[in-house]
Amino acid sequence: AGLLGSRLAEYYRKNYPDTKIVGIDNLSGGFRENVHKDTIFYETDLVSENIQGIFSAHQPDYVYHFAAYAAEGLSPFIRTYNYNNNVVATAKIVNECIRANVKRLVFTSSMAVYGHGWEGKRPFEEIDPPAPIDPYGIAKFACEMDIKAAGEQHGLDWTIIRPHNVYGRNQNIWDKYRNVLGIWMYQNLNGEKLSIFGDGEQTRAFSCIDDSLEPFWNAATSPKASKEIVNLGGIHNHSIKEAAEILIDVMGSGEVVHYEQRHEVKHCVPTYEKSVDVLGFNHTTDLKEGLTDMW
Repeated sequence: AGLLGSRLAEYYRKNYPDTKIVGIDNLSGGFRENVHKDTIFYETDLVSENIQGIFSAHQPDYVYHFAAYAAEGLSPFIRTYNYNNNVVATAKIVNECIRANVKRLVFTSSMAVYGHGWEGKRPFEEIDPPAPIDPYGIAKFACEMDIKAAGEQHGLDWTIIRPHNVYGRNQNIWDKYRNVLGIWMYQNLNGEKLSIFGDGEQTRAFSCIDDSLEPFWNAATSPKASKEIVNLGGIHNHSIKEAAEILIDVMGSGEVVHYEQRHEVKHCVPTYEKSVDVLGFNHTTDLKEGLTDMW
């Protein structure tokens, strides 16, 4: 019911209409109206509920695990919630994938696993040792390690995707702790200034969801993607200040307000070459075009 799951379901229905899609979401960050009408949908929670029956009933070939609470800045203050909703939920998915003997698990990790970069190295490359700086990044790295261990011990095939600041139609704009582009849209719609923490010179590689859908398909089905970790997303980097200026132009109004700098990675600049080679990624949607569609 969130951005990634709902848009990927649309892509499957359009390009692979014979595919049966089963979705699980607790609607904590997604919306029922995002769920494609042809999706077999379960409104349930990965942490508190038993999902073994869903896997047994449908015997999935491929599993996409997009569920997470991706709030890096908030994660130091919600440690238990963070680890339950990211690590514990992932462990339950991994268990069911092993039981169901799925062909492959595709897991969306995060750029947060890189932290500031190994000894300050940029751009972040998939072979760099992770060095997360907050509980959210730590949780995502723990999930990656657990999935790898399941591959070694139980023969689970997997692909780990590290997306770059994905945005687009169907994104939640009501959560003030994640998805900065959506946060700004919400602020503008409510007559508030667009908040920037620090000088706005932080750099990010924003990625329109439309460009990642075919790579997600390839992540599940391509032999080249088996047991690979891949950065996926935007080729062009933008400063936070520049992104705000582009969005203000798209919205036709808006003003920026600066707040005290917070604890975060200043420059999150990943490589993209592997996503092109392994997943067939093609960056076709620039930030202004993607934001216009989302707005």
